[in-house]
Amino acid sequence: MSEANDILSADEQLIQEEFSNLLNDYLNSNHRRKVERITKAFNFANQAHNGVKRRSGEPYILHPLAVARIVCREMGLGSTSICSALLHDVVEDTEYTVDDIRDMFGEKIAQIVDGLTKISGGIFGEKASAQAENFRKLLLTMSDDIRVILIKIADRLHNMRTLGSMLPAKQFKIAGETLYLYAPLAHRLGLFSIKTELEDLSFKYEHPKEYDFIKAKLKATEESRRALYDHFAVPVNNKLSAMGLTYEMRDRVKSVYSIWCKMESKGVTFEDIYDIFAVRIIFDPISGIDEKNQCWDIYSAITDIYRIRPDRIRDWVSRPKANGYQALHLTVMGPDGQWVEVQIRSRRMDDIAEKGFAAHWKYKENNVDEDTELDKWLQTITEILESPDPNALDFLDTIKLNLFSSEIFVFTPKGDIKTLPLGATALDFAYALHSNIGYHCIGAKVNHRLVPLSHPLTSGDQVEVLTSRSQEPQPEWLSFVTTARARAKIDAVLKRTRKEMAKAGETKVMNLLTRSEVEASVANIEKLSVYFGFAKRDEFFYAVEKGDVTLPDNVKKLLKEKTDNVLFKYVKQALGVTPKPVKAPEPLPDEADKKPAYDKTKPYVLREEAFERNYVIADCCKPIPGDDAFGFVNDDGNVVVHKRSCPIAMRLKSSFGERILSTEWSSHKNASFEATLEVKGIDSIGVLNIITKTISEQFSVNIQRLTIEAKDGVFEGKIKMKVHDVEDIQKMCVTLAKIKNIKSVGRIAD
Repeated sequence: MSEANDILSADEQLIQEEFSNLLNDYLNSNHRRKVERITKAFNFANQAHNGVKRRSGEPYILHPLAVARIVCREMGLGSTSICSALLHDVVEDTEYTVDDIRDMFGEKIAQIVDGLTKISGGIFGEKASAQAENFRKLLLTMSDDIRVILIKIADRLHNMRTLGSMLPAKQFKIAGETLYLYAPLAHRLGLFSIKTELEDLSFKYEHPKEYDFIKAKLKATEESRRALYDHFAVPVNNKLSAMGLTYEMRDRVKSVYSIWCKMESKGVTFEDIYDIFAVRIIFDPISGIDEKNQCWDIYSAITDIYRIRPDRIRDWVSRPKANGYQALHLTVMGPDGQWVEVQIRSRRMDDIAEKGFAAHWKYKENNVDEDTELDKWLQTITEILESPDPNALDFLDTIKLNLFSSEIFVFTPKGDIKTLPLGATALDFAYALHSNIGYHCIGAKVNHRLVPLSHPLTSGDQVEVLTSRSQEPQPEWLSFVTTARARAKIDAVLKRTRKEMAKAGETKVMNLLTRSEVEASVANIEKLSVYFGFAKRDEFFYAVEKGDVTLPDNVKKLLKEKTDNVLFKYVKQALGVTPKPVKAPEPLPDEADKKPAYDKTKPYVLREEAFERNYVIADCCKPIPGDDAFGFVNDDGNVVVHKRSCPIAMRLKSSFGERILSTEWSSHKNASFEATLEVKGIDSIGVLNIITKTISEQFSVNIQRLTIEAKDGVFEGKIKMKVHDVEDIQKMCVTLAKIKNIKSVGRIAD
């Protein structure tokens, strides 16, 4: 008994210790002191969660406490948010209701806790439609009170920090969901350090080997980076001190995830990435002098010492990013012959860059005029939410379009400025002005030159939109608009038009059946649809009205033809239209489709026996044995194997978390898988011969396709072949890289 008491007191001690840490964080911030309110919320939550443990075995209350600390220390929010974070799981996991919270803590906290409870199924429920609905709720509450999403992000950050105690399949689901949505949301709200940590933690669970490799490389190159920084900083320090500035200068190392992304997208090695570290200068502004001018003074001082690279100047001081980020970036040639990026910020700009939205309000209260791009973004989101019935995944992608984009600045004919995502077209600009202008847009003049609707805009363009009353949204517009707002507006109109046309087409078909003296039954209409090659009646009606289908004068003969012949049955099967049996006996539960059951607690072993595989290779990313992969159980109950880094797989992890399996490859020495190598080097006589000879003779591998191009003394080739596993590829890369004149060899996605 005394031992139990000891454990209890150890737990209680831990809880009290964590609570005093939270109070210390709060008292060290510059918020009004409302300690009683926070203590009351803590005591209430502690009593509500009493005796409950997390999967890791620690008391449950430590989770709300950790979330409250993130909200306070890392986001800089005040007592309302801290109390809401402490109470965020009370309504969902205990007997208490939102009304109880309202009675004890007031309307505002109850509203935030209610918002958090509504979206607690993760943004993603079990089904994709439910997931879009959850996301919709999240964004609606977010435009209501931004603190809901900030606490939700803090909750996810703590879950990611403690993800180690989860099963692998659950880890993939949560990591995929985090990369797909939470990291972009954190970025869009300006929470840069949290965004970086979310990405790195997701990456760590999805690609543990690559994560460890890059981490080790960063550790190994730390000393040389430190020497480079010291060498660079000495003359800059002298110059800035002579100017009488109060500042701090430090080096910032690129995150593991962004290094990996760059290695993947550019197809380069760790050693080839030159911007692994940057120098950050944060100054305390001198009163009476504009911050912007001080940034340019520091810029001027640095360019007096080092040569600048003109194409790498980024001025976000004059025109902040849409998420509030302000800084002046420049790249200079350092003393050791390496390009070094320098980021210049005032203390206020740095605060906003790290803490994002929360810091905005802090400075807004001090009447510092802040850009309202974030408010505009929330407005856009609200508009999209009002559009009728969005398809789950399209809806998420539409929102995501506007989450992670860089901006361009475009001018109206009167000189007003509009912010659009990078890659936006003239049509996006028309919709940004007003949806009616978008609907009737026929073209545009960019810098007084006539351009089509699909013309991509660049920063600084002056755009005049040309409209016509007779113009209406066209389906092909969807192929080139890039903004979420334009896409949602066009989609809504097209759906409405399509519905109206299908209705008119249905009337035509009904009239024809009546004229032909044929019963207008569902069965007859379905026969007609299949005859003309349509799986759905609505599609058939739409095609009739559009004129794509010419109906005969009399359909009686057509329907009486041998509709049960083999070809007709085959067409029906191909279209997925199967005749409904008259009275089929209902299958007994044990006769129902028996899809195999999978044990999610253990990795699913991917085997091949007697040329039969117990899995299917995904066409989108074509993994081979040895790749970091996971399984997805499709509708037929088969396991489809995807690479963990596959973009389609990321959507699957986000939307169908319950179908994800962790997998393990067994040995596949008899089977062959497709893989493509890219080889680059100096063009010389016989180099192609040596490459093919090495692959065929040393590795006994079948080359399926080989393309090679040489230009100006450099060649680039792609070799498609059949291999057994990743080990084959790695050995081949090492061997080929040793051939004279070959500069790089690597596997690429075909």
